[in-house]
Amino acid sequence: MQGTVTMYSTTWCGYCQRLKKQLDREGIAYTEINIEQDPASAAFVEKANGGNQTVPTVLISSTTEGTPDVVMTNPSLAQVKQALGV
Repeated sequence: MQGTVTMYSTTWCGYCQRLKKQLDREGIAYTEINIEQDPASAAFVEKANGGNQTVPTVLISSTTEGTPDVVMTNPSLAQVKQALGV
């Protein structure tokens, strides 16, 4: 699956910092959204995580028609790469 990566995070989240460093090292592009500054994104994260603002929440939006988007909570680098098909 090809797709675009969006990471929902906060500035104080250690797991977010770790995943960002791993994605940078692997050359995987992503857009980061701070849920503390974006209420709509915070609501998306809550919906994806049973009412909790758990970060990092990663959305991989499919660029292939008919392929669903993937939402993962605190994924490993391997899980992100697998979802992207890289």
